[in-house]
Amino acid sequence: MNNSTPLEKLNMANLKSAPIRTLHFTWFAFFLCFVLWFSHAPMRDSIMTAFDLTKAQWKALLILNVALTIPARIIVGMLVDKVGPRLTFSIMLVTGGLLCSLFALSGSYEMLALTRFLMGFVGAGFVIGIRMVGEWFPAKQVGLAEGIYGGWGNFGSAAAAIILPTLALFFGGDNGWRYALFAISAISILYGFIYYRSVRNTPKGSTYFKPKKSGGLEVSTKRDLYFLLIMNIPMYGALALLAWKLSPAGVSLLPQVAVTFIYLTLAALFIFQTSQIIKVNREMLKTGSVPEYQRYPFRQVAILNVNYFITFGSELAVVSMLPGFFADTFHLPMTTAALLAAGFAFMNLVARPSGGWLSDKFGRRRTMIILLAGLALGYLLMGQITSTWPIALAVIATMSCSFFVQAGEGAVFAIVPLIQRRMTGQIAGMTGAYGNVGAVTFLTIFSFVEAASFFNIIAASSIIGFIASYFLTEPKGHVSEVHEDGTVELIEVA
Repeated sequence: MNNSTPLEKLNMANLKSAPIRTLHFTWFAFFLCFVLWFSHAPMRDSIMTAFDLTKAQWKALLILNVALTIPARIIVGMLVDKVGPRLTFSIMLVTGGLLCSLFALSGSYEMLALTRFLMGFVGAGFVIGIRMVGEWFPAKQVGLAEGIYGGWGNFGSAAAAIILPTLALFFGGDNGWRYALFAISAISILYGFIYYRSVRNTPKGSTYFKPKKSGGLEVSTKRDLYFLLIMNIPMYGALALLAWKLSPAGVSLLPQVAVTFIYLTLAALFIFQTSQIIKVNREMLKTGSVPEYQRYPFRQVAILNVNYFITFGSELAVVSMLPGFFADTFHLPMTTAALLAAGFAFMNLVARPSGGWLSDKFGRRRTMIILLAGLALGYLLMGQITSTWPIALAVIATMSCSFFVQAGEGAVFAIVPLIQRRMTGQIAGMTGAYGNVGAVTFLTIFSFVEAASFFNIIAASSIIGFIASYFLTEPKGHVSEVHEDGTVELIEVA
C-alpha cells in the first residue's frame, strides 16, 4: 500500500531536484508576500488604540488592503509573461518590504489608509509563482505542485497572526507592533536578493514562451473578445465600489470631488484597456478567428474567474475579519482570538495541495463541483456560530469550511496553467484579480451586515460557481506554442 504524502509523491516522480528546489524557493517568496499583506489584521487592537480608530475606519482599511491587488494582478501577470517570474518576484519582495515599513511609520489615519492601499500591490505576488511552477512541473503533477505553492504561500496570513503579535509583545511598548512589521519587512527585502540569485525561469533547455503581443489578453474569436470585455467590467466596478465606500456616503475618508475624480479615472482606464485589447486582437478581428492550433476557449477563463471570486475572495474577506469575530463573539483578548482565527488560513497547508491533487487525479470539472458544494455547506455552518458554542467546536467548524474554500482555490489553479502556457501570467492575473474583486465585494457587504448574515451570503453566492462549473471542459491533450522562429511545438497537458 502506498501511504506517501503528496509532496513525497512529487519527489518520487522521476523529477530532478531542481524543480523541487524551485518550488520551495517560490512558495516561501509567496509566503513572505502574504505575511506582509496581512500583517495588519492581528495588530487590530494595537493599531486602533494607537490611532483612536472607529470600527468603520478599521473596516475601511480592510477593504483598502485588497483594492489595489485587482489592477496589480493584471499588470504583474503581463510583466511575468514579458520578463519572467525570477526578476518579477525579486522586485515584488523588495518593494513589499519597503511599503510595509512605510505602513509601520504611519503617523496618521490618512497615512495608514494610503500605505495599506499600496500594500495591495504585494497581493499580486501570487500570480508570479503560478507561471514559475507551471514552467517547472509536468502537466500530470502541475495541480499538486501549484496547490503546494499556493497552500504554503497562503499560510503566510496564519503565520502573520501567530508570529507578529508575539513579536510585538517581545519588543513591548506602544510601538511594539511597528517593530514587528519592520522585522518582517527586512526579511522580505533580503529574500528578494536571495531569490534572484537562486532560481531560473525555466529548466535548462526549455523555452520561455511569451505572448506575441503585450497590452492585453489574446483571444480566439470575436465572441470571446466581447466576453472578455464584459468580464473586465466587474474589476472596475469593484474599484468604484471601494471609492463609494470611502466617500462621504461611506466612511468619509475622501471628499466627494476626489471620489468623482476616481470614477472618471476608472472610466478612462477601462476605455484605454479596451482599446489595448482590441489592438492586440486586431489580426483576429480581421480574419474572424485564429488558427485552430492556437485557439483556446475563453469560457474556461471566465468560469475560473467566477470560482476564484467565490473561493479566494471569501478567504481574503474572512481572514481579514475572523480575528475580530472571535474576539467579539467569545470576548477574548486579540492575541488569543488571532491564534484561533489562524486555523482558517492554517488549513492552506493541506487543503490547497489536496484540491490540486484531487483535480489531477479525478478530473478538473468534477472536483470543482464537489468542492463548491462543500464550501457552501461550510459557510452555512459558520453562520450558526454564536457565543453559546464551545470555542473548540467553533474552531473546528471554521477549519472544516476552510478546507473546501482552499481546496477549491487549488482546483482553480490546477487548470490555469493548462489553458495557454505563453499567457499563463495574464490568465492567472485576471483570475487572481477576480479573487480580489470577491474580497472587496464581500468585505463591503460585511461592513453593512452582522457576521452570521455575512457567512450566509457567501454560501448563497457559491450557487453561481456551482452552476458555472458544469460548463467547464477538461483540458485537451496538448496546447500549441509558437517559437520566435515561427515553428510550432505541441506541449502535453493531459
